[in-house]
Amino acid sequence: MALNKKTVDDLNAKGRRVLVRCDFNVPLKEGVITDDTRIKAALPTIQKLINDGAKVILCSHLGKVKNGPNEGESLAPVAKALSEKLGKEVNFVSDYNVTGDAATKAVADMKEGDVVLLQNTRFRGAEETKNGEDFSKELAELADDYVCDAFGSSHRAHASVAGVTKFISAKGGTNAVGYLMQKEIDFLGNAVNDPVRPFVAILGGAKVADKLNVIDNLLEKADTLIIGGGMAYTFLKAQGKEIGKSMLDESKIDYCNEMLAKAEKLGKKILLPVDAVTIADFPNPIDAPIETVTVSSDAMPADREGCDIGPKSRELFAEAVKSAKTVVWNGPMGVFENPTLAAGTLAVAEALAATDATTIIGGGDSAAAVNQMGLADKMSHISTGGGASLEFLEGKDLPGVVAADDK
Repeated sequence: MALNKKTVDDLNAKGRRVLVRCDFNVPLKEGVITDDTRIKAALPTIQKLINDGAKVILCSHLGKVKNGPNEGESLAPVAKALSEKLGKEVNFVSDYNVTGDAATKAVADMKEGDVVLLQNTRFRGAEETKNGEDFSKELAELADDYVCDAFGSSHRAHASVAGVTKFISAKGGTNAVGYLMQKEIDFLGNAVNDPVRPFVAILGGAKVADKLNVIDNLLEKADTLIIGGGMAYTFLKAQGKEIGKSMLDESKIDYCNEMLAKAEKLGKKILLPVDAVTIADFPNPIDAPIETVTVSSDAMPADREGCDIGPKSRELFAEAVKSAKTVVWNGPMGVFENPTLAAGTLAVAEALAATDATTIIGGGDSAAAVNQMGLADKMSHISTGGGASLEFLEGKDLPGVVAADDK
């Protein structure tokens, strides 16, 4: 999917009200932001619009908001962090209605270069439903143009992601993508559709079911597909191996066999773990010290559970990465939240850090792992959207991208 979309550079924003959908879904602990990666990622687009003399209206969701609007999921901490990073006051509209009188007044009072942040879009309830038409319309009434810079939400056809664009178009405004969206689509799009070869894709995580279409799509595109994490055990079971108490999705055994056969037919390599770090019982709490035994993948005791790739698998996977020119990685190799069971994920991260290839981390747990390990600056690109990058790797069209105006 080449990005032939209008970008923030195509806007003539001076004096115009520009609504920007950001991804400020940051982790909070007792009202304090514990990781501001997503806020930093939004700054270039916001700063560009301020410099151009736009009236910048920001919106985002935060959390899942299951029990209605609450102060624990308010965007107030984000407004404070943004004010510090931009070096200017961000006017936060705390109204739970999001687009009510308070927002209308705040926007009417704006001068060129001012920034307003609306309350959590999910406080409206209609954000995620098919009947978000009214909310989409109200958002559009606040603005002249719209910029989507929330890649992490771009796979959702929500009011503030896609719905609003129809009403912006109707009033003659422009719908563009921001710098972050542009970067995500350039990196992920090129990796999947026009990779420099050899192209190695690494998939981990717990369930095969979560990655069915990704595996299928990447087998067509990649030269080598490495599979680790919990979902590797269903593949090993499909090969007739004993996997003990390891994670298994019985209903996907036939699918795994199909994928193994497809790889052979296409002349592609699927690499599975050749050894596993096993435990007797799952740690409680998750990061508690735990005793492990490393066994060969075809000699797993019936009473043990594989929770990380072993040293031989780490070597095998690192070797495959060494000669690659493009690498995409999505999903950890084991229960990386436990220090004892994080060695496989760390080994993959280190292998990627040591290569000259274009390395793309597909958001979610892989991004968290790379950040935790202090290796983020060694990667070509770390995606800000777990679910969105997965859907992109599946080859799906993302509503937030589709809704932007073509050049």
